[in-house]
Amino acid sequence: MNETIVSTRYWHQLANGQLQCDLCPRHCHLQEGQRGLCYVRQRLDGEVKLVSYGRSSGFCVDPIEKKPLNHFYPGSGVLSFGTAGCNLACKFCQNWDMTKSREMDTLADKASPEELARAAQELGCRSVAFTYNDPIIFLEYALDVAAACRERDIRTVAVTAGYIDPEPRVEFFQGIDAANVDLKAFTDRFYYKICGGHLAPVLETLEYIEHETDCWLELTTLLIPGENDSEGELNEMTRWVVEHLGPDVPMHFTAFHPDWKMRDIERTPAATLGMARDIARANGVRYAYTGNVHDPAGGSTWCHSCGELLIERDWHRLGRWGLDSRGCCTACGCALPGHFDGKPEQRELRPMRVRLRQVS
Repeated sequence: MNETIVSTRYWHQLANGQLQCDLCPRHCHLQEGQRGLCYVRQRLDGEVKLVSYGRSSGFCVDPIEKKPLNHFYPGSGVLSFGTAGCNLACKFCQNWDMTKSREMDTLADKASPEELARAAQELGCRSVAFTYNDPIIFLEYALDVAAACRERDIRTVAVTAGYIDPEPRVEFFQGIDAANVDLKAFTDRFYYKICGGHLAPVLETLEYIEHETDCWLELTTLLIPGENDSEGELNEMTRWVVEHLGPDVPMHFTAFHPDWKMRDIERTPAATLGMARDIARANGVRYAYTGNVHDPAGGSTWCHSCGELLIERDWHRLGRWGLDSRGCCTACGCALPGHFDGKPEQRELRPMRVRLRQVS
């Protein structure tokens, strides 16, 4: 068997002979040879198989803050990679050259789970991130990588939209150490019109991660002018987060730039991000951040108890460090939720492309 093709188990056969993929709420119905919308799960030999196992669109060493994760080993390096395809169809996709790719040539690099874990260790990375496209669609590969990383004390991070069915949701997030979930909006209209999906499964995923797993959770919302940036929607979203997930789940509000099929919409004003952060904090979100803009105050971490600066950030560069060795505020002793190794030795880590192995 081709090493890039592996069997999967989240599917069943319908009365009409088609196979239904049960990985995500799309529930694609497949005839022999047909691929799902995600492109990487295909019906072959009477079963649904993952056809991109071990192949990647490229590898990069990033600062963990780029994911973005601000409470998960700040200042550490993360080995990032993705594949091709996606199970949503977001018109604003910032990585459309990979997520919308229908060419296997996009996957020009390859690495086994063991090679990835070893590379992360040799490159001094604290974690490996499944990013650029949604790791849910390559679940089998991601979880094998996570298992290999665990043997080397390397953590794993999923950057995901959280659009997954209940059964695979359990397996996936119990194998991952941290997740940044794109909460793309707080209306089903947006999810259906702009992304080709629905809001409810994402909210179910968020509640599951926060209350049923040990996976560290942070949220990101890309604010698109006129689509998901109203005060009313932001109020409703942030109140839901505090009520259903708790006040300690960090929220990142990031700026949209014109891309893919939404090039006619202007960039998000910095004032909109500031408004979103203010609304979140007023509604009880203790750690609200702005992103994709130069805003040191909005990108830094502040003690919710006494207001002291805990982790200063200017883009991805870290400055003042106000945490003790236990991850507590040095001024008042209040614990900062998250995972911390103490003050990072490196104050700034720049993204760096790396090559592991080229597909022959």
